[in-house]
Amino acid sequence: MGCRIYLVRHGETEWNASLKYQGQTDVPLSGKGRQQADLLGKRLDALEIEGFYSSNLIRAYDTAMIISQHHNQEIVKLPELKELNFGLWEGMNFNEIKSKYPEEIKMWWEKPLHTRVPGGETIDEMIKRTVKAVKTIVKSHNKGNIVLVSHGGVIRSIVGTVLGMDMNNYWRLRLDNACLNIIDFPELDKGILMLFNDLSHLESAAASRLCAK
Repeated sequence: MGCRIYLVRHGETEWNASLKYQGQTDVPLSGKGRQQADLLGKRLDALEIEGFYSSNLIRAYDTAMIISQHHNQEIVKLPELKELNFGLWEGMNFNEIKSKYPEEIKMWWEKPLHTRVPGGETIDEMIKRTVKAVKTIVKSHNKGNIVLVSHGGVIRSIVGTVLGMDMNNYWRLRLDNACLNIIDFPELDKGILMLFNDLSHLESAAASRLCAK
C-alpha cells in the first residue's frame, strides 16, 4: 500500500458554535473543541504515524498538538492548508451576510468555484493551493500513515478533487468538527476515499457518559 492520509477537521471553536464564518481569522479551540481533539487522539494512539501536517491557524495546529501527544512526531505547519479566505464575511453569520451582501452570497452559493468572496479568495484558488500541498506530501511519503489537520473547506477541496466532483457542489460534503476522513494514495493521482466524516470517537464517548448517569 502507498501513502494513507488521515484528514482531520479541527475541533470546535466558539465561532463554530455561533455559526460564524471563520475563514483565516485565527480563532482558538473552545473547551469542547479541545475535548474532541483529545478523543480523536485516543482513537489514533495505537496508529504508527510517519508524519504530522497542519494548517498554521491555531485551531488546526492545537488540534494537531493534542493528537500528537500520543506520538513522538514534530508537526509541520503549512500555510497552504489554511481555510478559505472569507474576507469581509469573516466574523459574520449567514443571515448577517445575506442582509449586507445579498447579491454576492447568492452568486457564491450558486457558483462558488469562481465567485470571489468580497476581500477574500475563490474556491478555485483554495483548491489549487491545497491540492498542490497534498501532492507534495504524498510525494514525500511513499508509504506509511500521515495525519493532516485542516479545515472544512480544505478537506472538501481534497476529497472533492479525489472523487472528481464538480467543485461548485463542494458544499454538499458535510464535515463536522473533529471528524476523521481517510484517503489512500496507491499512486499520486489515484486517491481512494476510505472513510468520510466519521465521528465514532465522539459518539462512543457521548454514549459512555449517558450510561454513567
